[in-house]
Amino acid sequence: MKLRIFNTLTGKKEAFEPLQADRVGMYVCGVTVYDYCHLGHARSAVVFDVIYRYLQFLGLEVCFVKNFTDIDDKIIKRANENGIEWSEVTRQFIEAYYEDMGRLNIAQPTLEPRATDHIHDMIEMIATLIEKGHAYESEGDVFYSVRSFETYGALSGRRIEDLLSGARVDVNEAKRDPLDFALWKKSKPGEPFWESPWSSGRPGWHIECSAMGSRLLGQSFDIHGGGKDLVFPHHENEIAQSCGASGCAPARYWIHNGFVNIDKEKMSKSLGNFFTIREIFKKFHPETVRLFLVSSHYRGPIEFSEQNLQEAEKVITRFYEALDSARQAEERMDAGLLEGLQEAIDAHPLLQGYREAMDDDFNSAVAVAHLNEALRALNQSLQSLSKDPAQARAVVVTAGALKKTGQLLGLFHTPVEEFNEWAFARKSDGLNLDVAAIETLIAERNAARASKDWAAADRCRDALTAMGVSLEDGPEGTLWKLK
Repeated sequence: MKLRIFNTLTGKKEAFEPLQADRVGMYVCGVTVYDYCHLGHARSAVVFDVIYRYLQFLGLEVCFVKNFTDIDDKIIKRANENGIEWSEVTRQFIEAYYEDMGRLNIAQPTLEPRATDHIHDMIEMIATLIEKGHAYESEGDVFYSVRSFETYGALSGRRIEDLLSGARVDVNEAKRDPLDFALWKKSKPGEPFWESPWSSGRPGWHIECSAMGSRLLGQSFDIHGGGKDLVFPHHENEIAQSCGASGCAPARYWIHNGFVNIDKEKMSKSLGNFFTIREIFKKFHPETVRLFLVSSHYRGPIEFSEQNLQEAEKVITRFYEALDSARQAEERMDAGLLEGLQEAIDAHPLLQGYREAMDDDFNSAVAVAHLNEALRALNQSLQSLSKDPAQARAVVVTAGALKKTGQLLGLFHTPVEEFNEWAFARKSDGLNLDVAAIETLIAERNAARASKDWAAADRCRDALTAMGVSLEDGPEGTLWKLK
């Protein structure tokens, strides 16, 4: 296998060698369901969706686990603010999550555990940590003793001495050390709780993923992923918990995606500079958003701006226009030219370029660059089609490879007709188009051309151009679209 992955734990690219030759276990930290997802959540979802698709493309059987954190202080706070049960908050926002991710064409993971379904696993792991001297109970709470784990900080590169010098004075006197973190929290009056040997309470955030990953993928699995903001403390704490309980490193490869920035600051709810996915969908097609996200390498930051999304919209529209023209060309092809079409598509250089790009640490940015090169070649073949009908096969093969490769990146899942309707509505918004007048001018132009009244034909075309209409003359007649 040629795939190389940048491993956060080692700080370098490494050859990917799964624990089992033909199977991969991958755990990705999911969302805390107390609000609508923003573009930062979308980026993480798209990044690991692209990775999931590529591992499957390589012929690997992938068990992809992505959790929901469905009990948390933020969830309880939102429930109290709205005067509803915490479970109603999670139901509402899990449903919204599926709606948003569905529009982004996120493939459903193999398993999507909810934290509250694995409380027993968390209690068992906490009890093991206490037994092994890595955790202690204090007044109904249970804390992990950071100093008990000698290699704490290996993932993030942070030293305990540096963490201690930068620590704030801790108001929780139940802790033995200000660096220790909660594994179990005793519930306050009116809060949801589960029974445990230590108190009626609920788990800490970090223990959730350790317990679910271990239960569903085993004590050691191949890939653990999430946003770069999870490296510390969440994933650092996961390693301490999992190694402390089992003696095994939970994952061999740690993958972290970069942030979405606005004015060079991370987009986040805490900073108040975020846009929800559904807010963005009001202005931009989901395919536009997906293309914007896959056009950058996953480890680097993405600069969010309306201008960048507008550029992505122009590009995705050009893809769909070319695919639509190729579809029409295929419908007119002689049957003989269709023979061996799928084999020719699969052998197209674009698929090889995609594989080489993805083998280099899932470099979707380079894969998208190859898509753009194929688009240019496709448009050249389309332009030659009227003079050289033999170009039809090249058109259909290139379009087939373009579509197949794009779909491996999660693109081009919208039916062409549906996208065309959206694009037309987008371009015509606020223009007060008179479709009947446009079609009348086209009919007059065609009549003038038939009678060789070129001056009249030119006047009709000029009038249409002034209305923002461009024409395409072909075997099926004259097609028009908005510029």
